[in-house]
Amino acid sequence: MLRFVVVSFCLCFYAVAPFLSSITAGEVITCSGMVPMRYRNDKISIADFGGVGDGRTLNTKAFHEAIYRIEHLKRRGGTLLYVPPGVYLTESFNLTSHMTLYLAKGAVIKATQDTSNWPLIAPLPSYGRGRELPGGRYISFIHGDGIHDVVITGENGTIDGQGDVWWNMWRQRTLQFTRPNLVEFLNSRNIIISNVIFRNSPFWNIHPVYSSNVVVRYVTILAPHDSPNTDGIDPDSSSNVCIEDSYISTGDDVVAIKSGWDEYGIAYGRHSSDITIRRVTGSSPFGGIAVGSETSGGVQNLYEITHVRFRSQAPAQGL
Repeated sequence: MLRFVVVSFCLCFYAVAPFLSSITAGEVITCSGMVPMRYRNDKISIADFGGVGDGRTLNTKAFHEAIYRIEHLKRRGGTLLYVPPGVYLTESFNLTSHMTLYLAKGAVIKATQDTSNWPLIAPLPSYGRGRELPGGRYISFIHGDGIHDVVITGENGTIDGQGDVWWNMWRQRTLQFTRPNLVEFLNSRNIIISNVIFRNSPFWNIHPVYSSNVVVRYVTILAPHDSPNTDGIDPDSSSNVCIEDSYISTGDDVVAIKSGWDEYGIAYGRHSSDITIRRVTGSSPFGGIAVGSETSGGVQNLYEITHVRFRSQAPAQGL
């Protein structure tokens, strides 16, 4: 029988990350200066595009039109997309550069459980195929590819993946392709994710891949302990990533650092580097902070892993 244990550790690497070099004694060390939190002069609301937060109306068109407006009617300093209180059901959507997705207190962006029209995208080249099945993979619920200067933040609003429909397909072996992540940034840079609750991801929760300058702080990530492969945060072939001041309780690793799978990761040859993790608490049936699996591209420069506390229902795994 598995025991429920508490693991607490402080593991400090002697290298100092460039964005920490100006810290003086006695200060609370943070990554707040690593990526600037930009003020957006231009502000729009999802309600301006027909968004309805009744938990039943499908808001895919509203999100697509609002983000299209941000992308094509560029405003100096970027645009903030405000999601007011309410439950906004939607299919997956893509973010764009120079935008802030801002969830008000009481705002919920909820994924539809109709998987029949969920878009497929190509497998990651460092994986060579879908992580679970051959072929492509379902696009993440909130997706960004080749973008920069993007913020997801708010007043602790919620992004809910409604993942149980996907977990059941996995259990019943009826999946056709690899499940979608909740949030993925691909080939992107200068990303901030803060002050948001993430719930019930179909697969991994936050997945920055081939990306740089990513800050995740003051987030809560929740999924049942029996939900399959719902890793909290997975930096993957990415650099300058900071994760701090967060609570993560999921069905798999709290944080898993990755860099590609088997021969595909070796051939792609992009390592994960300059990763900082501090003041993270949570619980997991597996690892707390894991390096791997899927690290064929290598991992370098874990600058600091401090004050991390988690509960595990498995024998010690990860750090």
